[in-house]
Amino acid sequence: MRVIYHIPNDDLLEAQRVSGEAEDAGFDGIVALENAHGPFPPLAVAALATDRIQLGTGVAIAFPRSPTITAHAAWDINKASNGRFYLGLGSQVKGHNERRYGIPWTAPAPRMRDYIGAVRAVWRAWETEEPLDYHSDHYTLTLTTPNFAPRPIGLPRIPVAMSAVGPAMLGVAGEIADGVRLHPFSTRRYLAERTLEQVGKGLERGGRDRARIEVIPGAFIATGPDEEAVAKMREYIRFRISFYCSTRSYWRVLELHDMVDLGEKLRPLPAAGRWDEMAAMISDDVVDLFATVGTHDTLAKKIEERYGGLADTLSLFIPTDTPPGPLGEVLQDVQRIATPFKGYDQSW
Repeated sequence: MRVIYHIPNDDLLEAQRVSGEAEDAGFDGIVALENAHGPFPPLAVAALATDRIQLGTGVAIAFPRSPTITAHAAWDINKASNGRFYLGLGSQVKGHNERRYGIPWTAPAPRMRDYIGAVRAVWRAWETEEPLDYHSDHYTLTLTTPNFAPRPIGLPRIPVAMSAVGPAMLGVAGEIADGVRLHPFSTRRYLAERTLEQVGKGLERGGRDRARIEVIPGAFIATGPDEEAVAKMREYIRFRISFYCSTRSYWRVLELHDMVDLGEKLRPLPAAGRWDEMAAMISDDVVDLFATVGTHDTLAKKIEERYGGLADTLSLFIPTDTPPGPLGEVLQDVQRIATPFKGYDQSW
């Protein structure tokens, strides 16, 4: 199993330093998020500060950017890192697209399929110097002149992962993506019986094998060097679980476990500002259902119990002030866990 570390995106000097520490600690990859700050600048400095580790967006919001703009950003970081970049894309929800980015909303699954196809078509035109001729329902791209086209760099195709929650997006991921990034509000049973079932349907449509898609589960992990640190993180995760339980769009997981009544009890509390009451309604058993809880010395075994045979790459959910260095021994144990994923198809 591969393990990736989240680098800061709000301070480029800090991103540069932490990236080097993560590589030295033995992490397989680093990702930068898109929230108050963008994911591409910190990965650009990380490319210059590292030699081995994979670099990825986790995720970049797709639809507000044209496919060509995204292709340029990914191409440049991939070149700077000598082929170590992967592009993680997300759709975001309707409200953010319309009210934060100011763009029209359309069904995300078919649009994401077309978006990924467009980005790959642009890359292919640049690398092979063949004419750009991409046509889909959402994007038509036919122009790339020498002044605006990077020269070929002789590297494999950049892998593309996409975030997915619902059946339609999971199906698209299985059909065309190199990886699928999943939401942390999940359980082992939901991952096995619902999520991977939909990914598998997409793989079948695309004539692809499970070994060629990287499954990256979102993970609630309460860990630390001692029980005191674990307990502190556990309470933070307890609140996070209560929030997702209160949000109807995440109730597919509750339905599978016959827990919709918990969601119904929590649902009115956020609107009423009763945030302090929410975490108290999440029992330890519910925390254990959704989260991996344990000190560093027990973590690998518990991760294998939760994700063994199902997932391939773990994004460590740890406090942002946790330095990567001391996690080296934990990584080695997790990295020994066998996974179904065998590698990306990066052929042109």
